[in-house]
Amino acid sequence: MSLAPAIQEFPTELQMPMLRFAEAVEQDLRAQFGVRREDFNLLRSDVQEVVSGQKRLEVRVDRLENALVELAAAQIRTEQRVDALAAAQERTERRLEELAEAQKRTEQRMDALAAAQERTERRLEELAEAQKRTEYELQSLVATVEKIAEDGQETRKQLGGLSMTVGYQLDDLAYRGLPALLERDFGAHIQGRLTRGYMKDATGKAIEVNIVGTAQRNGEQVTILGEGKAQLSKNDVDRFVRRRLLPLREGFAAVLPVLVTYMISEPDVEEYAKEQEIALYYSYDFER
Repeated sequence: MSLAPAIQEFPTELQMPMLRFAEAVEQDLRAQFGVRREDFNLLRSDVQEVVSGQKRLEVRVDRLENALVELAAAQIRTEQRVDALAAAQERTERRLEELAEAQKRTEQRMDALAAAQERTERRLEELAEAQKRTEYELQSLVATVEKIAEDGQETRKQLGGLSMTVGYQLDDLAYRGLPALLERDFGAHIQGRLTRGYMKDATGKAIEVNIVGTAQRNGEQVTILGEGKAQLSKNDVDRFVRRRLLPLREGFAAVLPVLVTYMISEPDVEEYAKEQEIALYYSYDFER
């Protein structure tokens, strides 16, 4: 039986060497031993087994190569994954460093805020103490003002009493001195005496008048209406006209208005009173 079909199953590079080897073996066996057909068939069977083993070996080698390729691809993927994990780890470490810096800045800010809070609390305590002092001083000031107000009220009472006393003294001088002056200057002869009293206006309202009396002038009855003022101003003249003269003048046929004073507060008061047709006398006029 020919070995050619079996040898063709070997790899190309082994076929010729195997063919020559088989021929050489066959010739050698025939020459030396006269190999029988049965032995040669056994040899051929062994060669076929070798070829089968070679095929199985090639299959296993192919499988091994495929496994190595897959292992290499897996290794590449593993390395890529490791690189990705390394990059992620690097980013994580950078992020942790950033967070650590941010935490440090936050702690510094918290320390600054705590210090500011402490300063604020100290300032509030100082303000509270200042407020207490202010309240105490204010209470003292209020007490002082109240005392001054009480003293002022007492002073005003005293001044009011003094003013009334001075006014009454001036009126008393006028009661005694005016009759002669009015008769001299206006020909008005006082009937009875000058007094302080109440006169009714046209509506029947009673108005207090400091100097009041009646006189005869050229056979006509004249009503004397007057007021004393320690220091006379134009406002005092207007007030006398508004409160005394105008309301009472309508109730009498003839009125002779008179003002008496110790002094005037403005240089033109005399002229102003004269324009209102009011007689003006000073206290020293009564001593003549």
